[in-house]
Amino acid sequence: MFDSVIWGLSVAHWLVVVSALISLSGAVAYIRDMRRGTSKPNLVSWGLWAFAPLIATGAALSINADHWSTVRIFMAGFGPLLVFSAAFLVKQGYWKLTGFDYGCGALSLVALAAWLVADSPVLAILLAAIADLLATLPTVIKAWKHPETETLYTYFVGLFTASIVIPAIPVWNIENAAFQVYLLVANLALFGVVLRGYLRRS
Repeated sequence: MFDSVIWGLSVAHWLVVVSALISLSGAVAYIRDMRRGTSKPNLVSWGLWAFAPLIATGAALSINADHWSTVRIFMAGFGPLLVFSAAFLVKQGYWKLTGFDYGCGALSLVALAAWLVADSPVLAILLAAIADLLATLPTVIKAWKHPETETLYTYFVGLFTASIVIPAIPVWNIENAAFQVYLLVANLALFGVVLRGYLRRS
């Protein structure tokens, strides 16, 4: 199925294109709500969500990795980068950070540093997942307590794009599938927490 060609691109490549465009729409929706004064990003989460994939993009380009896989990595960081940058341009556009947020951010950076020097691919994937988890925790807790400061559509987009990539995984092993499955679970948790808050308010 994924070897089929439509307008010169395989179905797997079209999945990358579609997920990139939808992912971008999620970032735009979040920024729109920031301008309205409703959504306020936790800068630890959004900054690290941008930082790690963009580093990974640079690493992938340096070893001439598959361009389509690299696009997917880049877009995972580009949307959060837009939100992170917009927070400094919008008056009161970000959430006040706590000691817990800074602690999670520091531990995430330690995990990212270890990821960059890890020799084992499996260990690198584990460290990347830990870094992402630590970056995600501040927003999960914030969304649980204050769901009104989040944009539900953005997290639906995150869940959707993480879901449609799963069928395109070429080989089901730790190296190819583990981090993608983790992202699916993480995005499901984020969407579920924000949705819970929206349902309680309705």
